[in-house]
Amino acid sequence: MQNRPDPAELTRARQARTVGIVLAATMVLWLGGQWLGGQMGWDTRYVFLFDLAAIAGFIWALVVTYQIWRGRQG
Repeated sequence: MQNRPDPAELTRARQARTVGIVLAATMVLWLGGQWLGGQMGWDTRYVFLFDLAAIAGFIWALVVTYQIWRGRQG
């Protein structure tokens, strides 16, 4: 007999994958932006935009991870 996964569990797994991708992409883009800004001599206020975007990505990932964790509690 084939066991089918719970649809809620599939949704949580999809969300967890998305969080992982967002975390990895955020880190790579942030590091790349910092490096590129340093190489091209950008003003710090422009490079700071990469910091703000990274913070936004990390906060989003934290919120979604918390939602996944709370969903598993119930």
